[in-house]
Amino acid sequence: MSDDERDGSPVGGSEAAAAAETDAAAGDAADRRRLGAVVLAVLISQVLLYPGVPNLVVALGAPAGIDAGMWFLVAEFGAFVTFAVVWGALSDALGRRIPLIVVGAFGGAASYVALASLSGSGLGFGAALLVRVVGGALTIGAFSLSITLLMDLRGGNGRNMGVAGLAIGLGAAVGSVVGGSLADLDALYPVYAGAVVLAGAGLLAATVDDRAATASGGEAPHGEAAETAEPVGFRDVLARARTTPGLLVPLAFGFVDRLTAGFFALVGVYYFQDPATFGLSAGAAGATLALFFVPFALLQSPFGALSDRIGRFLPVVAGSVAYGVVTVGVGVAPTYPIAAALMVLVGVCGALMAPATMALVTDLVEPEVRGAAMGLFNVFGSLGFLTGFLIGGGATDAFGYTPAFLAVGGLELAIALALLPAVRSLSPGAGLIGRLGAEG
Repeated sequence: MSDDERDGSPVGGSEAAAAAETDAAAGDAADRRRLGAVVLAVLISQVLLYPGVPNLVVALGAPAGIDAGMWFLVAEFGAFVTFAVVWGALSDALGRRIPLIVVGAFGGAASYVALASLSGSGLGFGAALLVRVVGGALTIGAFSLSITLLMDLRGGNGRNMGVAGLAIGLGAAVGSVVGGSLADLDALYPVYAGAVVLAGAGLLAATVDDRAATASGGEAPHGEAAETAEPVGFRDVLARARTTPGLLVPLAFGFVDRLTAGFFALVGVYYFQDPATFGLSAGAAGATLALFFVPFALLQSPFGALSDRIGRFLPVVAGSVAYGVVTVGVGVAPTYPIAAALMVLVGVCGALMAPATMALVTDLVEPEVRGAAMGLFNVFGSLGFLTGFLIGGGATDAFGYTPAFLAVGGLELAIALALLPAVRSLSPGAGLIGRLGAEG
């Protein structure tokens, strides 16, 4: 038999198919690493500013105090809320994600440069808030669509979202430590560093294969999404994502989880630096935030894979309950070592629930509307951040730190208990615990 005949035989065809599958898996793995690095870079650039916010807002013309810091963070996340779904639905309608990610990353870098240039310009804090809005509108595109493109890869939703969670947690950890150290040197150094990191994210994103899922539910060959996908209208994408049964459940958890994260990003920074509590420097406060972000990052991938095996019920509900309890503990800790240890536990609990919650979004929606669905998830998450800033800043200003921690931790507990039956009914998975969650 000739070589050509052997190549055309069933055995040869099977070998060719296996080789193609191996190549596709290798391509997915490489793009998974690159996209994880893009998400990592975006988070680093964002969190770099947090530990130094008390001094940065003053450098930009605001009066000292938690109120100015609150509005500085609210401006960016308000734009996140407004534009997350816009970017997601646009990418679904175009069948392209990479060009939009690149535009968002470079645009965000330019906004950081513009922000730094306002110091000493005499334009006032209002101009800084406007730049934050523009920068947030651009940066959310790079962030949300990078996660969406991870959703488009094979290998398990929990695994892919675990990579996203790892990048988010590690980026926040690195950003908080490095940002705090830079802020101790100069209030504007974290802003310049953020611009460089975002530009790097744009360059890296340009090397990733654009493989947005096709409208038929399959995955397009590399670079062919627009040609093979049936066009999906912008309004259709949003409508189909909004009307997916059960989607409000992970959206609600995303809201309250990020509310707590937003609370720590604002109130935690002031709490640990306040001379009346622990009196830490910006660098030490950043390192304390990293005690949460490091375990949150390192455990995302294994916990995400765990949720693929046992279902989403236990990670989402048990993780949220524990997260709320430990958050309250941080606010009532009598000494810094106890507060620091509890911050580590907050990170562990967050790592348990976060990838399972994002994977639940992927479980529930069709491939062609993943961009809009993840955009909605990030809208709810950004609303959570906003609420965390507003509740945290307002409650702290009016009542002090301890009542603010009690309010936020209690809200996490309330959401977890209220939605427990809904998660039980939605939780997929064939493992023993997954079956127990589904069957009650």
